[in-house]
Amino acid sequence: MYLVKSPWLLKKFYANNLIWNIPKDDKTIYITFDDGPIPIVTPFVLETLKKFSAKATFFCIGDNIDKHPDIFKQIIAEGHGVGNHTYNHLKGWETATENYISNALKCQKLTQSNLFRPPYGRIKKDQIKQLRSNIEGLKIIMWDVLSGDFDINLSPEKCLQNVLKHTKPGSIVVFHDSLKAKDRMEYTLPRALAHWQKAGYTFKAL
Repeated sequence: MYLVKSPWLLKKFYANNLIWNIPKDDKTIYITFDDGPIPIVTPFVLETLKKFSAKATFFCIGDNIDKHPDIFKQIIAEGHGVGNHTYNHLKGWETATENYISNALKCQKLTQSNLFRPPYGRIKKDQIKQLRSNIEGLKIIMWDVLSGDFDINLSPEKCLQNVLKHTKPGSIVVFHDSLKAKDRMEYTLPRALAHWQKAGYTFKAL
């Protein structure tokens, strides 16, 4: 069970701790990718973004950075943002805070970023507090539009409808550069970018 559009009540409850969107008057969209870098998938994303002169933010898993350092370097070299997604994609609600912070800091050594996204969007308040005490200027980035590309029961066409229906100026949109999401993401990303670009949107990194 997941929600494509983050509920306003949830955003309000965590308003002082988490960033759900970037209020904008202009037509700017903030596209993000979780779980990479991964061979074949992440290079496809980078090539597609380049075709639309789009910048994005990649929330990387530390273990994948260690396995695929050249792809990680390519993300940075092409002007995209990077963020911390923990070293082993830990679920905060089910992980002891000490272990969660240790794992996140292991990834932090690789990303050197003040951006953090909790895997599954699940993080305890004490984990937020301790992360902020360990990482200067930390910004915890959530989203207001979840594409659902990770859902193997979702059709590519429905995935595209999800993002086109709910994205608006200032939206933070989540895709995944992972093998599980590959089929739906590869269908949706270029079509969504083409639609948004035609509507006058630009795409920036966080």
